[in-house]
Amino acid sequence: MAADPLVDFIVAGVQKGGTTALFDYLSEHPGVALSREKELHFFDDEARDWARPDYGAYHAAFPPPDGRPRGEATPIYVYWPRSLERIAAYNPAMKLIVMLREPVERAWSHWRMEYARGAETRPFAWCVREGRRRLFDAVPWGHHREFSYVERGFYGDQLERLFRLFPRDQALILQAEELRRDPGPALAAVQGFLGIANRPAPPSRETHVGVAMDYGSVLTDEDRDYLRDVYAADQARLAALLGAG
Repeated sequence: MAADPLVDFIVAGVQKGGTTALFDYLSEHPGVALSREKELHFFDDEARDWARPDYGAYHAAFPPPDGRPRGEATPIYVYWPRSLERIAAYNPAMKLIVMLREPVERAWSHWRMEYARGAETRPFAWCVREGRRRLFDAVPWGHHREFSYVERGFYGDQLERLFRLFPRDQALILQAEELRRDPGPALAAVQGFLGIANRPAPPSRETHVGVAMDYGSVLTDEDRDYLRDVYAADQARLAALLGAG
């Protein structure tokens, strides 16, 4: 029996960065075969035996192979420890797409999502300051699936790790704001990156719009200034990293 072909590409980040919109756009393209669900959470699953991983379980989440590139979108991969390393061990030729979003807006959107879900009960201002200490008690240490509002915005650090594991020509870095404003150029870049036919751009769409409710917090100018200062060194690191690519 022939071995199941490897998955070809992953939208690996970032959370609240337009990955759902990109997945939806790609789902309408006949040239790719996407996973049946958007977020498979395979390579960030700490319960798996990573000494002897069962990739059959991963492949079962996709339609039967038909020659088209297969892909999925799990935006925690670029952030979660060891996920990128596991992807590299699975398929060193994997193509990775990372959607970046202005980190302060990303943090605010992330907090709103967790607050609306009931996973978060504390105000935003506390969460991005004192609340970061909660990650010291997390497993793996320093990482948290829900409370990582600030940490997921350190893009320079995350992309440096990605580029240590994969050649740069296997990574496509896009801006969420550009996909939202005018999907045509971003989707053309994705189609060229994946080697699939360039289809006319669909109209822009909104996905995962925040729940209309009383959040008890607003994003203040003080919060913005504080977070911009927190991110300043990493943003410079990111600019140098992408400028040198």
